[in-house]
Amino acid sequence: MKSIRKAIVLIFFVILTTNAWSQINAQKVDDFEISKNLEIFVNLYKELHVNYVDHINTGQLIKTAIDKMLESLDPYTNFIPESEIEDLRLMTTGQYGGIGALIQQRDDYVVISEPYKDFPAYNAGIKAGDKIIEVNGESATGKSVSDVSTALKGFPGSTVKVVVERPIENKKYTFEIVREDIKIKNVPFYTAVDGVGYIKLTNFSLGASGEVREALISLKTNHNITSVILDLRGNGGGLLGEAVNIVGLFVPKNTLVVNTKGKLKESNREYKTQNQPYDLNIPIVVLIDNMSASASEIVAGSIQDLDRGVIIGQQSFGKGLVQNVVSLNYNTRLKVTIAKYYIPSGRCIQSVDYSDRDSTGKIKNLTENQKAVFYTSNKRPVFDAGGIIPDITIEPQSAAKITISLVVKNLIFDFATEFAYKNQSIDSAITYVINEKTYGDFVAFLQNKDYDYETDSEIRLKELKQATIDEQYFEKISAEYESLMLKLTHNKQEDLQTFKGEISEILANEIVARYYFQRGRIQNSLQFDIELKEGIRLLTSMQEYENILKEPKK
Repeated sequence: MKSIRKAIVLIFFVILTTNAWSQINAQKVDDFEISKNLEIFVNLYKELHVNYVDHINTGQLIKTAIDKMLESLDPYTNFIPESEIEDLRLMTTGQYGGIGALIQQRDDYVVISEPYKDFPAYNAGIKAGDKIIEVNGESATGKSVSDVSTALKGFPGSTVKVVVERPIENKKYTFEIVREDIKIKNVPFYTAVDGVGYIKLTNFSLGASGEVREALISLKTNHNITSVILDLRGNGGGLLGEAVNIVGLFVPKNTLVVNTKGKLKESNREYKTQNQPYDLNIPIVVLIDNMSASASEIVAGSIQDLDRGVIIGQQSFGKGLVQNVVSLNYNTRLKVTIAKYYIPSGRCIQSVDYSDRDSTGKIKNLTENQKAVFYTSNKRPVFDAGGIIPDITIEPQSAAKITISLVVKNLIFDFATEFAYKNQSIDSAITYVINEKTYGDFVAFLQNKDYDYETDSEIRLKELKQATIDEQYFEKISAEYESLMLKLTHNKQEDLQTFKGEISEILANEIVARYYFQRGRIQNSLQFDIELKEGIRLLTSMQEYENILKEPKK
């Protein structure tokens, strides 16, 4: 047995060191440091394998070591095992083999949060709120979203057997679902409002630029739009090439959009627009928020740097790092950061320098005086480090504590599920709002439900109490404290009325999703959209639009 183990370890060591040395010679790194540490790692694993009291799962142990090693670099350099290749395919192409449904964790179960319309789960009859009990005969109880997602995915044409428990009916249903190639649209929705085109772009997977072009053509042909709003809020990015092509719809061919700079010569590249533009003159507004990242920031930042449009919203995420996917043995992959990207003004909007850490390994935050000034084509000042700063900043709306509690406790979700069972149809997604009767039903639904919370005032008052106790002043103010606490203590029934407006917006959006799915959810949200309304206002007031983009007076 020991000889077999030694043979395994020897083979493992030979493979590891052979591959490592080939890379070492190519990259001219410190030979001794690499060979020394590889030898330490292999010997450590050997001793664990021989001596550890319980059985060791080799694959899991090595993956943990790899993950922890990569974690010390940046959040975007990741090892991708064979089991997660479908997730990688989804990220790059927008496609995967599966049933077509969003899922979420609910205690020990995974629940369908939304089936994609006209895809296998929807066609089979699966509904939002269905609790997944089994997948292919295996219990789903206690499984994570990742576990269940992996089980549901597979090659198109293969069959998966799913058992769900339907709420309200309290019945179990079994579905035999044939997996399909699920293609998620990059542009799930576009429309026109007062001559202004609106395009929602949620991903930058393969074909994104083509979908944006098609939307523009449709809006021009059918609605004769004279300006356009491109919505990149919540868009975490994707393929760099698609970002370049989208910018290329609005700027001359051969315009520099971004260049990348890395360690290797082949990582230093310029990306210029390659296709004929759609329209060089149409006024543009780009909507961003703090979740707009990577490819979204290339588009927004380039449009800003080239003075081609106005950016509205909140400061973007600040991801200026470029990743490449490298194939490894046994159908695994390494997604590795290979460069930083720089948009036309020359700035890099990366917000965090992962190589600059303190003695504990904590990443140092960039300070204001570390941000350099750059200039757009029209000499407007812009800054690097920390994301794209909008030309017009709209402060984000913060939700009340009661609203957050109702969402987190899934009570809005559950009421929408119950509502959909009792009502076969509702008004159009664009105009649907919560009426008095429905809101009254929701308040009644909440009776005996647990959704307690603490307001900011209550939290601060408790902190004050603790401070006065620590400083031995509390006895002197205890009566005043109790009186103030009584006045500030929230009343859930009162809060349901005080924050009725914002609760109703979220409730309406969740109900609409039961009938009109993701497209309807976007449509319904537009009637409450402050950033969209500001974009439309600006594009119907061209003097202000032009004033923002013109060269500042000296």
